[in-house]
Amino acid sequence: MRLARLFPVLEWGRGYGAATFSSDLLAAVIVTIMLIPQSLAYAMLAGLPPHVGLYASVAPLVVYALFGSSRTLAVGPVAVVSLMTAAAVGQVATPGTPEYVAAAITLAFLSGLVLVAMAAARLGFIANFLSHPVISGFISASGLLIAVSQLKHILGIPAAGHTLPEMVEQLALHADRVNWITVAIGVSATVFLFAVRSRLKPALIKLGVNRRLADVIAKAGPVAAVVVSTLAVSQWGLAEQGVRIVGAIPQGLPPVTLPQFDPALWVELLPAAILISVVGFVESVSVAQTLAAKRRQRIDADQELVGLGGANIAAALTGGYPVTGGFARSVVNFDAGAETPFAGVMTAAGILVTAVFLTPLFHNLPQAVLAATIIVAVLSLVDLKSLRRTWTYSKSDFTAQAATILMVLGVGVEAGIVTGVALSLLLFLWRTSRPHMAVVGQVPGTEHFRNIERHAVIQSPTVLSVRVDESLYFANARYLEDRIYDLVASRPELKHVVLMCPAVNLIDASALESLEAIAARLKSAGVTLHLSEVKGPVMDRLRRSDFFEHFEGQVFLSHHQAMEALDPVMTRHASAGPVALVKAMKAGE
Repeated sequence: MRLARLFPVLEWGRGYGAATFSSDLLAAVIVTIMLIPQSLAYAMLAGLPPHVGLYASVAPLVVYALFGSSRTLAVGPVAVVSLMTAAAVGQVATPGTPEYVAAAITLAFLSGLVLVAMAAARLGFIANFLSHPVISGFISASGLLIAVSQLKHILGIPAAGHTLPEMVEQLALHADRVNWITVAIGVSATVFLFAVRSRLKPALIKLGVNRRLADVIAKAGPVAAVVVSTLAVSQWGLAEQGVRIVGAIPQGLPPVTLPQFDPALWVELLPAAILISVVGFVESVSVAQTLAAKRRQRIDADQELVGLGGANIAAALTGGYPVTGGFARSVVNFDAGAETPFAGVMTAAGILVTAVFLTPLFHNLPQAVLAATIIVAVLSLVDLKSLRRTWTYSKSDFTAQAATILMVLGVGVEAGIVTGVALSLLLFLWRTSRPHMAVVGQVPGTEHFRNIERHAVIQSPTVLSVRVDESLYFANARYLEDRIYDLVASRPELKHVVLMCPAVNLIDASALESLEAIAARLKSAGVTLHLSEVKGPVMDRLRRSDFFEHFEGQVFLSHHQAMEALDPVMTRHASAGPVALVKAMKAGE
């Protein structure tokens, strides 16, 4: 059982048959068609030679098939990780140099080690620390940044920069060097790819084409753009007229490579490797869980760390760069009918055949077409409408999301994600440091207790019932004390305070000291503190301390039980209903 958990292939491979193979093969063909131009384009986005993208799409897919827990996740180069790779490696080496490629390989190896270490420590839960608004903001801002970064290839001009202001400034400075033939190629390819992506499949289905065949034809749009533009460059000699092309691509199997074992380089790249690992893991797990839920399958987050870690190490050992599970290609893989990760193995075989036999065909491929492929892919990830939705629902989440977007665009991808995570945690601490606390009363005719500000309820003059809607820990312990003291000070006739704890899942050491201080201070004022509806695990922790050795109040199973013990007359009449309560009041009870 433990072996099958480490190697999920032992589970899904047991019942593998001809029908499953047929489904996987069709999915592999569709994904391969989509992945070839994307792999070349994303490598260019990372500042690497195009063939590195092909190398990063072979061994990682095979290794993930052995260790990954998702049946349909497609692993390989993705836009956001490519951008982060360019930002990180650009700090330690010059793009276009052997040192740059070696640093990218080292970054992939480090990312793999980080992911495997996280798996060993069972840190799959770390994905929970990246809130959806922060991830949404990060991906949207990265998509915009990537799209703008590709405009230099569409315009045929040199431009650098890692932030939006830098890129815009560079584009403006070199605007007089625009190559209009390149512009024509780039704009035409972009318009064509957008049209194919959004309209071709529905149009084919209306014409009576089989849905699956229509999907294959639509996914082949980038390949068509590659073929037509390459033929145009070759036919009319456009490279001699200033159109930048991919150029010579090495032909053959992915090489066996090793990372650089330079301690200084590792120290410089490690922060980026950690960020790439976390961001890639979160993106991958989000996609994998979404797709698995549609088929009622299960994803093991810790096993995903193993699969992705192995995939990145495999990329480093075969001349690739950091990889993760891609949203677009995984959805395509799922929709195409992939049943098992063996579809990824067959996709890797298709990419391998391309790398060995077909790379000379890409020599005259215009860089503008690859840029168009990237732009069309990443703009689908941009969701600025989510800002309005987040603003309406939660101002604090909007703050974290907006800050992430601004930092990514204005400072860089690494600063953006760190800012988003840090701000989310700080806002969480601020929010929970002032927990919602409600004074409650009994709803007439029931045994329920509700907020006196929201419901028509009955209160006891001698018993103050306070419900705490948050776990108690160091950040809100002092607030709890101050709030209780303020409420007691305004009720001189009080004899008892009952703290309702149905939402309290934790009482840490600081909060425990605050409870002891509250009990002691109330006792000196002639008021007794009680607890009600304390959860079992919280009671277990309280019993491990000496809290009950000097706690003079009681712990009640339910709040109604507490009120029956502390003010039985009011509770009895309130439970009987409003009519009985009025009669009791007239009778002077």
